[in-house]
Parts: sequence; structure tokens; C-alpha cells
Amino acid sequence: MKILVLGAGGIGGLFGGRLVQAGADLTFLVRENRKRQLAEQGLRIESQFGDATLAVETRLASELRPDYDLVMLACKAYDLDSAIEAIRPAMAGSAAVLPLLNGLAHVERLNHEFGAGRVVPGSARIQLKLTPEGVVRQLNDWQTITFGEQDGTPSPRVTELAALFAKTPVEVKVSDNILRDLWMKLVHLSTVAGMTCLMRANLGEIARTPEGTELLNDFLQLNADIAAHAGYRPDASFLQNYHKLFAQKDSMYEASMERDLERGGRIESEQIIGYMLGKCREAGLPDLLHRVAYTHLKAYEQRRDANRLPAQASN
Repeated sequence: MKILVLGAGGIGGLFGGRLVQAGADLTFLVRENRKRQLAEQGLRIESQFGDATLAVETRLASELRPDYDLVMLACKAYDLDSAIEAIRPAMAGSAAVLPLLNGLAHVERLNHEFGAGRVVPGSARIQLKLTPEGVVRQLNDWQTITFGEQDGTPSPRVTELAALFAKTPVEVKVSDNILRDLWMKLVHLSTVAGMTCLMRANLGEIARTPEGTELLNDFLQLNADIAAHAGYRPDASFLQNYHKLFAQKDSMYEASMERDLERGGRIESEQIIGYMLGKCREAGLPDLLHRVAYTHLKAYEQRRDANRLPAQASN
């Protein structure tokens, strides 16, 4: 299996690097500065599962040929348009694309661009950052990648990729209902991202307020009802786990979107909360909480674009 990974940042760098260690035929699609950095220093990984400095193959978009079996997308959801154009030469052959993006809107878009039979949705459970020095640094002690065919079949390409990941420290899960898995992740993410961004606080801080846990549970139930309308109703144990989490007054958990917002970065407002607002309206459900959370994020983007954030004003 010949693999192309878009980007050698956090997720792409870690998962791609582990596959390189396992002997995979893998190339990173990068920009010129990152290509130069990787040529000079190698792909550097810092992780409790093992540090590594790896010599890796890289290509610029202009150097791509349609001779790959699988293209892994590991970008932010708001970069999907540019990512599609970057990988289009590689997709001119028979390659499948494995997106590891948040939300579900990207699956619909990729299906439209390349056909559902060539899109193998996936998700990543890991916390990473790319340091200014170009080091891929893991921030947690768990790492899971989940993927599967949209029709649930155990295809040869999925089986082969899973076998490659089985040679690495990464936990790999092949799903026979990947769209349901992505919906469950979206229920979680839209609830936690919506509330932690809206409150500018982690879950423990929200739970310590008089109404916080009840509000979290109300938003969770609404998002669960949206998923149910789409045909993917969360089961009782799924909801119960989050009820317990939302009652933990010492929890430090917050969404990565909240961290991005706090540092003045770009956020996936449309792909997470905006998408769920649309689905909420399609389901005919009360949309007030989604409207408030969505408007809060869009107002933040207005301030960011106008250089009116506190961090921007101090520069």
C-alpha cells in the first residue's frame, strides 16, 4: 500500500511517522518550508510512547503523481477546500481518501468530489501540537485511530491499513458503522466545544456553577436528539458516561476549540456548531442553545478578523 499523508503537523506527523517506523511506503505532502525543515532535521516526535527522529519522503503539491493507494487527510476542517485542491493530482488515479477531520460535513463534501466508494471516513483520539521548532509533541497518554468503509464492509484496503497500524504503538479500530461513530463523536464535540467556548471555562469550572451541569446535560440531550433524527440515536450508556463527566467538579477537560479560541487562533465554528445548528433546524428542534453558541463563535471571528482581540491589541 502506497500512502500519501497531507501535512506533517500534529496528527499527520504522529500517525504518519509511526507508519514509517512500521515500514510503510509513505510520503508526506508538505509546503516548501516544512519540506526543507524535514530534509534538514527529520520528522521529530516526542511522545511517552517513544521519541523518534525519522528520515521521511516528502513531496510538494506540484510534484504529485496519481500513483497512491491511500491519501490521509490530517488538516483542520476549515482547510478542507485547499486540502482537496492539494491532493487532487494524487486522487486522479484510483486512490481512496481517509479524512481525520472533526465533524461530518467533510464526508459529504469528499463524497461529492471523489465518490463515496473512494472515501474511508476516520477519526483520531489524541492530543498533539506542532512546536515552533517543528517537533510533533504528544500531550496525552492515549492514541487511537478509527476508520472504516461507509458501507461497513471489511475491505482489503482497510484490512491492510489496520495491519500496518497494528505494528505501531497506536491503537487501531476498524469500524463496521463509521458514520455512527462520527455522529457520536460529533454529539460529544458539539456539546463540549459549544459549552466550554461559550463559558470560556473547562467542564469542572462549569460544573461548579449552580446551573452548569444541568445546562451541559440539556445541550447533550439536544445534540443526541439531532443525531437520532439523522438515524444515529445514542444509547443510554453513551449518555450516562457524559452525565458522570459533566458532574465532575474537578474535571480539567475542555475542547481543543476552546484552547484555540483562548489563544486567538482559527476555530471550526462552521464545521461543528454551525453544522449542528443546521441539523437542529432540519429536525425541527429548538435551536436557541445552538444559535447562542454559534453566534458567540462568529462574533469572536469578527473580532479576530478586525484585530480586536486582547492578544492582538498587545502586539
